[in-house]
Amino acid sequence: MDKVRKNKTALIIFLLPATILFVIIIIVPIFMSCYYSLLKWDGMTTGKFVGFDNYINLFKDTSIQFPKTLWHAVVIAIFSVFIQLPISLGLALILAKGIKGERFFLSVFFIPVLISSVVIGQLWLKIYNPNYGLLNTFLKTVGLSGWVHTWLGEEKTALAAVMVPILWQFIGYHMLLFYAGIKSVPRELIEAAQVDSATSWQINTKIIIPQIKPIIRMCTIFAVVGSFKTFDMIYVLTNGGPSHASEVPSTLMINLIFGRNQYGLGSAVAVIIIILCFAFAIGIKRIFKVEGE
Repeated sequence: MDKVRKNKTALIIFLLPATILFVIIIIVPIFMSCYYSLLKWDGMTTGKFVGFDNYINLFKDTSIQFPKTLWHAVVIAIFSVFIQLPISLGLALILAKGIKGERFFLSVFFIPVLISSVVIGQLWLKIYNPNYGLLNTFLKTVGLSGWVHTWLGEEKTALAAVMVPILWQFIGYHMLLFYAGIKSVPRELIEAAQVDSATSWQINTKIIIPQIKPIIRMCTIFAVVGSFKTFDMIYVLTNGGPSHASEVPSTLMINLIFGRNQYGLGSAVAVIIIILCFAFAIGIKRIFKVEGE
């Protein structure tokens, strides 16, 4: 292994394919988006250089409502961090104790992660259907007809309605990461705490959770960044409607590029999404400092 590390030619040969793919798939599109964001371009004719006008228009043009989409992404991120992650952590702590059917429950909770978001979106479209949907039918059955809504068609309920399947789908994903982290905690620490008559709450909060702090940090980054990149579920359920009530930056970007042929504005949205994702990832990494880093 040391000989391979010292052999620069071998290192270059092994790293070159991955580097080329990374540059083509990640770096080049980012730079192209940055360039297009400085143009007024419809995707067909010659683009006109307008500098940072596209970025300014995103915040000034009320018909675009870009600040509103940012706020929606922030709301989804907040619910992901303070609802989705605690539920995932709680389930992982319960399953990691070695309950009966542990492997079965792990598989069941992880199934939504494996299913396509489009399929899950179609499933929740049926659940939210105002006429025969499971949710409204249940509310009518238990005498709560006043709570019946056109969940995806009303401005006051659309965002909450699309958040539910988004949060639900990836609970199993974070749960599995937490579960793996908990299982890696030295058993001696837990047994020593049990000998000292520590309660389950004390073991979880004083031993297990501090030990899996790197996993918590990683899941927090995934949850926040994923909230700003979320697209497919919202596109299937509402396409950002009604009246931008559930619009997020990614759906706005697609609507600007392919719906209005405003490639410059759409590219500006893409660049802002990239900047925000990097900024939040760096910020969260600094907040969750781990010893030795």
